Amino acid sequence: MAINVIKPGLSTTVQDLGRPGYYHIGIPTSGAMDTLSLAAANLLVGNPAGAAALEAVFMGPELEFTTDVTVAVTGAEMPPKVDGQEQAGWTAFRVKKGQVLSFGFLKAGARAYIAVSGGIDVPVVLGSRSTYTLGALGGFEGRKLQSGDVLPVGGGAGAAEGRTVPEGLRRRPGTPAELRMLPGLYWHRITEAAGVRFFEDTWKVAPEADRIGYRFKAGRPLEFVDREQPFGAGSDPSNIVDACYPYGSVQVPGGTEPIVLHRDAVSGGGYFMVGTVVSADMDLIGQLQPHTPTKFVKVTMEQALAARRDRKAVLEGIVAALG
Repeated sequence: MAINVIKPGLSTTVQDLGRPGYYHIGIPTSGAMDTLSLAAANLLVGNPAGAAALEAVFMGPELEFTTDVTVAVTGAEMPPKVDGQEQAGWTAFRVKKGQVLSFGFLKAGARAYIAVSGGIDVPVVLGSRSTYTLGALGGFEGRKLQSGDVLPVGGGAGAAEGRTVPEGLRRRPGTPAELRMLPGLYWHRITEAAGVRFFEDTWKVAPEADRIGYRFKAGRPLEFVDREQPFGAGSDPSNIVDACYPYGSVQVPGGTEPIVLHRDAVSGGGYFMVGTVVSADMDLIGQLQPHTPTKFVKVTMEQALAARRDRKAVLEGIVAALG
């Protein structure tokens, strides 16, 4: 069983829930930018939540199927079509042998997740089928899809068509998007007034936003507390002696434009980190288009843990709704 790639879309890759456990040797987690949407798509078609699926950015692919399958598309509002007939998003539908899946224009969000019953059956690399393009690791030959590729599909009957995720369980960024952030180890490097302004300002997603990190602009520059730079930190006050970067950390090179490090980010470097976006909100970042207004919201550790529990409850709600 296989899928023939007629058109690859703008940037379509194979992703699952990622490969944790190798960050200490410089290999990022990779995996879906919006893990909740990927999990929902898989559950809709009868796969395990972490099965490999396709992540399509801004523009969907055109795919021909060589066998009957169940398909679901979640995440960004990018209407799927079977032989030109539009299908509902966040809902399982059947695609028969010889039919072609294509997509309409993007209406909202940034990344769509395309799950196929049986999953995309590329080789497992370091415990995951996710694509890490910078390292040419995993996925389909370690790269984004190209016209002419033939994707293997695993076996499985798939779930019945028509199953759908209730509207209230489909997480989407608000307007402006709100990203909850826990101030970090280097928060003391900026002045109190700069910290207040950071959370007051409305930032906008910069065009430089991808799987490595999302850059934000249009806020006021940070002011730093005066100090003598330690040996090895360089002269810029935003520099530090090299440190590890946690997933979701917010670095601000030169104190001007925050960058939230995402699924394919490097594991360490010499920029200070103003804080870390809570894990529950990292999925939302994956759905932000360039120029989207965004607010950073200060939270405590207790609030961050509560957000994690709330996100877990959403996934449990999807499982319950699908029976």
